[in-house]
Amino acid sequence: MNVDLFTHQGIPRTYLEKTDEELVSLIESVKSRMGTRLFLPAHHYQKDEVVQFADATGDSLQLAQLAKKMTEAEYTVFCGVHFMAETADMLTEASHTVVLPDMRAGCSMADMANGFQTERAYEILSDRLGQSILPLTYVNSTAEIKAFVGRHGGATVTSSNAVQMVEWALAERDILFFLPDQHLGRNTAHALGVPLEQMAVWDPIADELLFDGVDADIRVVLWKGHCSVHEKFTVGQIDQFRRTEPDRTILVHPECSFEVVDASDLNGSTAYIIDQIKRAQPGTKWAIGTEMNLVQRLAHDYPELDIVSLNPFMCPCLTMNRIDLPHLAWSLEQIEAGHPVNVITVDADTTRYAVLALERMLERS
Repeated sequence: MNVDLFTHQGIPRTYLEKTDEELVSLIESVKSRMGTRLFLPAHHYQKDEVVQFADATGDSLQLAQLAKKMTEAEYTVFCGVHFMAETADMLTEASHTVVLPDMRAGCSMADMANGFQTERAYEILSDRLGQSILPLTYVNSTAEIKAFVGRHGGATVTSSNAVQMVEWALAERDILFFLPDQHLGRNTAHALGVPLEQMAVWDPIADELLFDGVDADIRVVLWKGHCSVHEKFTVGQIDQFRRTEPDRTILVHPECSFEVVDASDLNGSTAYIIDQIKRAQPGTKWAIGTEMNLVQRLAHDYPELDIVSLNPFMCPCLTMNRIDLPHLAWSLEQIEAGHPVNVITVDADTTRYAVLALERMLERS
C-alpha cells in the first residue's frame, strides 16, 4: 500500500507510518473487542483491503437500511462516501453514531447539485414551463437534495428501481425533473418510451435549459450531472471488442451515457451486474463497464469466467478509494477510546424531508 504522507489531513502521522500488517492487526483487534456495538458496512466499490473487514457489502441504500436494522450497534463506520453516511445517519436512531473514516471521501456526482441551485432551477422551470413538475433524485445525492425532493412531493430512486419510480413520476405529473445524474434519467425514461426529443437538460452553472424543440413537448428535464467513473466508457471501446472479440458480452451500468448503454448487450444496476456474473455459464467472456474495484473483484471471485473492464485504462473511483487501512484503523481506535472522529450528522429538518423522499420510494418499489 502506497501512502502519500503529505496529502492526508487530520489523521495522525503515526497511522500513515504503520505497516499493512500492523494496521490489519489493529483493526481486527478493535472489531473483536467492540463486537456487536460496531457495524462496518462497505460499498461494492471499496478496495479489497477495506472490504475484508466488512460486516456487509452492498450498494449505498442497502447498507444504510442494514445500519438501521443493527439495533445492537452503537456505531456505524461507513466505508463508502459522504452521501452514503448521511443516509445511514438519517435512517438510524439519534443515539446511533455514524462515522466516515475519511471526510475527503465524497462523490463528484452528488456535488454537482446543491440546494440553492436546485431551488432556483425548480422555480425557473415552473415559471417557464407552466406545468406540474415532479422531482426525483438518484440516491447518489446529498441529504440536502433528497430533502428538496421530499418537500416537493418527489422521491429518491436507485439504479435498481429507477424504472418503477420514473414510471410513477411520469404518471403523477406533466414533467419529470431528474437529479443529479442525467444519464440514469435519460436511459430510464427512454426505456419507458419517452423519446430523446422530449428530454431537456438543465445546466445549473449557466442557469439555462438546453432544448432544441418547443417547450410544450418536454416530458423530462435532466440535471446536467454525471458519474466521473461511468462517463469514461465509450462506444469506441465497445466497437473495439465487437471487432476483436465478438463473443464477449458487453455489460454496463446505466450511469453510462445513452450511446454506451444503447450499444451494450446488457445494462443494469450494480446488483444486476453481480447477478449476471453469478449466473453466467463457465467459459463465457465479459467486458464490464463499471467501477474497477468491483470488476477486479468479480474477475477474482469467478475465475471460471473471462472478465475484463470495458475500459482497460480505467482507474478505481478516486473519492471512494479515500477509505484505506490507516483511516479505518484511526477511526476505529478513536471510537473505542470514546472520541469518534468524522461523525456525520444531518439536521432534523433535512432528515425529515429526505426520509420522506426515501419512504415514498420504498412504498413503490
